[in-house]
Amino acid sequence: MSIVKANTYQDASGGSNAVFSGVASPPNSMGFRNRIINGDMRIDQRNAGASVTVNSGTNTFGVDRWKGQASGGGVYTQQRSTTAPAGFTNSVLLTVTTADSSIASTDYYIWGQAIEGFNAADFGWGTANAQTVTLSFWVRSSVTGTYALFVGNNGDTRSLVATYTISAANTWEQKTVTIAGDTSGTWATDNSIGIGLWFTLGAGSSFNATANVWNASLEMNTSGSAQWIATNGATFYITGVQLEAGTVASPFERRDYGRELIMCQRYLPAFTADATTYRIPGSGICASTTQAYFTVVFPQTARVPATGITVSSGSHFTVDVDGLVAPTSTAVAFSTLSSLNGARISVQVASGLTLGQPMFLTINNSSGKLLFTGCEL
Repeated sequence: MSIVKANTYQDASGGSNAVFSGVASPPNSMGFRNRIINGDMRIDQRNAGASVTVNSGTNTFGVDRWKGQASGGGVYTQQRSTTAPAGFTNSVLLTVTTADSSIASTDYYIWGQAIEGFNAADFGWGTANAQTVTLSFWVRSSVTGTYALFVGNNGDTRSLVATYTISAANTWEQKTVTIAGDTSGTWATDNSIGIGLWFTLGAGSSFNATANVWNASLEMNTSGSAQWIATNGATFYITGVQLEAGTVASPFERRDYGRELIMCQRYLPAFTADATTYRIPGSGICASTTQAYFTVVFPQTARVPATGITVSSGSHFTVDVDGLVAPTSTAVAFSTLSSLNGARISVQVASGLTLGQPMFLTINNSSGKLLFTGCEL
């Protein structure tokens, strides 16, 4: 039996993300090689597979961490799908519901993810030591052609457009794009946007640029790139999105579901009904016979304090006083007190509470959902 010893293992690009088959990988190839969160589209705390619309002026989140933006007359929807290539269980399906067949010069339709600066700081972008990165993903579309994608910084003062080709309609294809690190500009290394990664679904001529060249402005397309948004009913599936250091695309990093969910909850603290349609998101005290205040502890430290809430319906919550008296809520509201670890909410009921009495807030409906907003990028 032979023993091989070495201080460092590197991949073909000279990076530290070497992948070994059948043996343990060195520490730098484990844990967070992929800087994209929810790249396999499994987690959808907001919508649970429901379709959401992206139209002009919106900044709409679908599955966790992924959002669509649009400016123009076209409209598309996004939703989690079970159509996926081998080895994956989910993808995101984008569908054109209103085509924009004559895109104005300043119109655009994009979909992507903002990577927190803390999670991309080691790329060294904006310095002389900027690392090259590799993006890989699986894609399937009803519209073939050369597509554009782009990366940019927080202030939209630096961007690079790259291209890939969808060769066959309605067929899963894996794509790899290598992006040279930017040695100029300002790239955040804190809890703001470090790198924005966007897939271009259509854009006007004002955003055209030469591929693989860094620009001192926001660019998102190349002349002649596919205008997917121009075809009514067009579909676009994507999954297995990975962004990593180096010039070689390694196999998709499969993190366990629990860890991926925790990573998502940094940006969306969420409480939903469990299998028995019963969950206790917080405890509190009655302020009157009709109002109570609850302190809700987040499941994960948030990126920034929440600024609001979204609830499925006020009637999906009850104020559980003693296990026997549980008035149904008529309204649930954010009460402005919030930190990285939790927030306070106000709940109204018609009657039945006693001033100063402690109680629990419960979700008592299979569709019940309490989402804390404002933590996303």
